[in-house]
Amino acid sequence: MTKIHVSATVNGDPVEYLADPRESLLDCLRDHLGLTGSKEGCGTGDCGACSVQLDGVLVCSCLVLGAEAQGKKIETVEGLSRGETLHPLQRKFIEHAALQCGFCTPGILVAAKALLEQNPDPNESEIRFWLAGNLCRCTGYDKIIRAVQDAAAEMRGAA
Repeated sequence: MTKIHVSATVNGDPVEYLADPRESLLDCLRDHLGLTGSKEGCGTGDCGACSVQLDGVLVCSCLVLGAEAQGKKIETVEGLSRGETLHPLQRKFIEHAALQCGFCTPGILVAAKALLEQNPDPNESEIRFWLAGNLCRCTGYDKIIRAVQDAAAEMRGAA
C-alpha cells in the first residue's frame, strides 16, 4: 500500500513522516516520531491514555488516522515541559502523588491542560466531568483532582 507523506507541527516543531493510510496517529507519533508518552490502553477511544490535542481539540490519537494530521498542530505530553522546567500540572501531580503506575498519566495531563486552557478556574465537578474519558485503575482520582485544582490556582496566580 502506498504511504502518505504527512507534514505537521508537533509540540511546536515541524515534522514529516510517511503513514500507512490505515495507521493511527498514535502509532505514527510512537513509531515514526519516537514520541512514546502517549500510550495505547484500549485502541477504541475508551481509556484516554493516548490523548493529544489536534488543532486545539482533545482527541484520542488511537481514533485518528495519522494521515489526518496533515497540516495540523499536534500537542503531546512531551510538549508540556520546557526543557528541564516542568509544567505546573506535572509538578502538582508529583507533589500530590497523583500517579502510581503512570500509564494513564500522560493522557490525563494532556486532558487537564486542555481543560485549563478553556477554563482556568474549574470546580471539582467540572474537572471530574472533563477527565471522565481518562481511566485510571490505580489512584481513585481524588489526588488527580486535587493536583489539577492546585495547578489551576498556581497558573491563575492565586496560589
